[in-house]
Amino acid sequence: MAEHDEVSGVEIELEHVTKKYPGTREAAVDDFSMVVPAGKIVVFVGPSGCGKTTTMRMINRLIEPTSGRITIGGDDALKLDVDTLRRRIGYAIQQAGLFPHFTVAQNIGVVPGLLGWDKKKVTNRVEEMMDLVGLDPADFRDRFPRQLSGGQQQRVGVARALAADPPVLLMDEPFGAVDPITRGNLQDELLRLQTELKKTIVFVTHDFDEAVKLGDKIAVLGNQSSILQYDTPDAILANPADDTVAGFVGAGASLKQLTLLRVRDVELKQDALTAGLDESPAEVAKQLDAQRRHFVLVLDSRRRPTRWVHRRQLASATSLATAGKPLRDIVSLQSTLQDALEAMLAEGGSVPVTGARGEFAGTIELDTVISTIQQLREDHADDHTEEASV
Repeated sequence: MAEHDEVSGVEIELEHVTKKYPGTREAAVDDFSMVVPAGKIVVFVGPSGCGKTTTMRMINRLIEPTSGRITIGGDDALKLDVDTLRRRIGYAIQQAGLFPHFTVAQNIGVVPGLLGWDKKKVTNRVEEMMDLVGLDPADFRDRFPRQLSGGQQQRVGVARALAADPPVLLMDEPFGAVDPITRGNLQDELLRLQTELKKTIVFVTHDFDEAVKLGDKIAVLGNQSSILQYDTPDAILANPADDTVAGFVGAGASLKQLTLLRVRDVELKQDALTAGLDESPAEVAKQLDAQRRHFVLVLDSRRRPTRWVHRRQLASATSLATAGKPLRDIVSLQSTLQDALEAMLAEGGSVPVTGARGEFAGTIELDTVISTIQQLREDHADDHTEEASV
């Protein structure tokens, strides 16, 4: 799928939206107003119980507002038929919420099926979505959710939410239940998809680092979904609006700048020796010896990195498909430099970087990240010097 130049998302506007539950004195959400720009990711971040999930769920009317107005692409959401509204809005939640007795293909095809698409169109769309989220249809189409890892289930959840090509995607702590490495990979995957799809995404999290990584804008919310600050991640990091927001930013704001810088912003090394899965281990050993190198990076038929193999492991290897060790952690061009640093610590050295469709794009080295941190610190010190002299 080629990258879209046009935005497929639409603007969402919430005007004086309030939710008051019967028998309670205080509103759960009180007089909330916000414009979510078309084609952008807006992250709601705040403590548990502050109302962020309630606010998001009012957009697709899983929770009905008590008062106020919500428009989606100019249409009044409260006047639309609720089923019609929800089919225009993708919804992804923690632990994916997949139907356990449906296969992966059936889960992804649910909404297109409800919309009356013919079987062939649904099948084609399911395959396209699986490919888009990095799951091989031949391997995963007929599996059931229990046969998938947590990360794979979340990918299916995102594919299902996007299957009918809705302009709006709501995501409620979708990556909260997986391990940190998988979580980082899923975040990268979402950012990669967004560069292609340009949906309007409202994303709820309690993790400020996740908000900084994913958000075009962040809304830091307090009690009753009061908006403490609504701005770009770098503006919030540089100038927290008050002590509560500063508490969210926390210590090490300069290190958090690493979550604003992407791997695509730094220079990648292009000198790694690579080999295909079907190449002869003996031939690859000769190349390593000739170039006085110790490692080869093995790529699959789609040029996706799969494993590192050390020279000494080639002597007894019958195939590159099983030699060496599988890659535990790969970063993409969308990854943050913090992700890259964590991956290097896990891998114990340089880490392969992948492009838009998982293909090998180069490697990132520890020296590159360290020199970038040093440059950030120098820039930070210069900014403080300028401020002091004003």
